[in-house]
Amino acid sequence: MPARSQIDRIVSHDVPAPQSFTDAAAAVARLEELYDAACDFLAHTFSEQATAAVAPGTRFRAFYPEVRLYTTSHAQTDTRLSFGHVAGPGSYSTTITRPDLFRHYLTQQIGLLVQNHAVPVEVGYSQTPIPVHFAVSGRDINVPQEGAMAYPLRDVFDVPDLTTTNDDIVNGLGYTHEDGSQPLAAFTAQRIDYSLARLTHYTATDPGHFQNHVLFTNYQFYVEEFEAYARTVLADPESGYVSFVSPGNCEIFDGECEIDRPAKLPQMPTYHLKRKDGSGISLVNIGVGPSNAKTATDHIAVLRPHAWLMVGHCAGLRNSQRLGDFVLAHAYLREDKVLDDDLPIWVPVPPLAEIQIALEAAVADVTELQGFELKRIMRTGTVASFDNRNWELREHTGPVQRLSQSRAIALDMESATIAANGFRFRVPYGTLLCVSDKPLHGELKLPGMATEFYTTQVLRHLLIGIRAMERLREMPLERIHSRKLRSFDETAFL
Repeated sequence: MPARSQIDRIVSHDVPAPQSFTDAAAAVARLEELYDAACDFLAHTFSEQATAAVAPGTRFRAFYPEVRLYTTSHAQTDTRLSFGHVAGPGSYSTTITRPDLFRHYLTQQIGLLVQNHAVPVEVGYSQTPIPVHFAVSGRDINVPQEGAMAYPLRDVFDVPDLTTTNDDIVNGLGYTHEDGSQPLAAFTAQRIDYSLARLTHYTATDPGHFQNHVLFTNYQFYVEEFEAYARTVLADPESGYVSFVSPGNCEIFDGECEIDRPAKLPQMPTYHLKRKDGSGISLVNIGVGPSNAKTATDHIAVLRPHAWLMVGHCAGLRNSQRLGDFVLAHAYLREDKVLDDDLPIWVPVPPLAEIQIALEAAVADVTELQGFELKRIMRTGTVASFDNRNWELREHTGPVQRLSQSRAIALDMESATIAANGFRFRVPYGTLLCVSDKPLHGELKLPGMATEFYTTQVLRHLLIGIRAMERLREMPLERIHSRKLRSFDETAFL
C-alpha cells in the first residue's frame, strides 16, 4: 500500500465470477487464462504509465488466480496417501502463479482433490495483488529502480511485500488466510514468484528447465562428469533423455554440440539433463557451506521436486575408512546453525526407506559389490554438518567428543542442511558422500593425496547418484513421498 497518501482509485482488469470444475485439466486451463489476463494487464499498463503523469491516489492492480475447495464431509480417504486430501470439513484455498510452469503438478493435485472428496473446485481471482516485477518477468520490459521514474513505483503499482512472503505454512505456524480459509498448498503465489526469481539469479537457468530429481554437489569435478555423461546418453535414442541445459540457458540436443559457456558462472551453477515429462535430473553445484545449501533448497522447494540428494565430499571420522569410501547417511548431527530458527534442533530428521534403499542398490549396481562385501567400501551412520570449515584448527576436546558421542562417521558442511530442509519442505531427501580426507587421522585434503581420488572416484560417485534417481523415477509418486514428512494438519497439495 502506498505510504504517501490514501488510494482514491484502483484501476484493475476484469474480475469475472468464480467457476466450478470437476475436470482438473479444465480447471488448470482456466487458471492459465486468468493469470495471463492479469499479467497482460499489468505489463500493458506499466508500459503505458512508465513515463506518464499519474493522478495522485491512482493504483493499477491485478490479482493472482486462486483455487478453492469447500467440503462439509469427514469422509475417510485412503490412509496410505500422504497428499491429495484435506484434514476435515471447511474452506481451503491457495493462490496460483505460473500455471504454465506447474501445469502437470496442478492437474495432478486438483484431480486428487476432486477424486478424494467428490466435490468440485472453484477457480477465480483472489484478493492478493500480483507485484508488477513478477508480472512482467520474462517479457521485454524492465522495471526501473525506485526513484528512476517520475513517481514512486510503489505508489502506483504493487511491489513484492516481504511481510507476507514467508514460510509460515511449511513451518507449521498455524497459518490461515485473511478470509479464514485454510491453505491448500505449502507456498503462496508470491512466495513462489520470489523463489523463481531467485533461482534464475543464482543458477543462471530458467526454472522451467529444472527436473523432478535434483542432485546437489559441492565440487566442480562432478559438473564436468555430469556433462560427459549427458553427452553419452543424448547419443542413445533409447535413454529417454532429450537435452542438456547449462548456465545461460544453453540447451543442446546432441552430444556432439558445442556449449556456449558464459564468461562468468553464477553463484550456484546448475545443469539439467532433461526428459520430456520432466523426470530427468538437475545437478546444482552449491559450493561449500550450509548457507548456500539452505539458499538453494529454500528456492528449489517451490518447484515441488520428487526427491533431492546430496552427493559430495566429506571428512571420514573413522580410522577404518579409506579415501574414496562411501558414506550413506542414516542420521544427521546438525551443527550447521542456518535452520535452527525454522526447524528447531530437537526435531529429528528421519531416514526415508525408499531413498535409502535406492541409494544402497545404486552403490551395489555401480561397484558390483553385494551384501557383506559392500561394507568394504560403504558405511552407514550419522553424518555431522558443521558451519566452520576449519573446525580442526580449534580446540579439539569439545567437537571431537560430540562427534564421538553421536557415533558420527563423516563430517561435511551441507548434508544436514539439505536433509533438514527436505524434511521441512516435505521433499524426499538423502545423502551419499565420498570420503576425501581424514583430518582426525592425519590424512588431510592435500593436492598430492587427492589426485588419484579425484580421477577414479568422482565419476563412480556421480553415476551412483544418477542410478539412484533413475530407480526413484520408476517408483509411484505416492511411495516416494513418505507420510513421515507430513505433520498433523497438512496441506492437500504435495
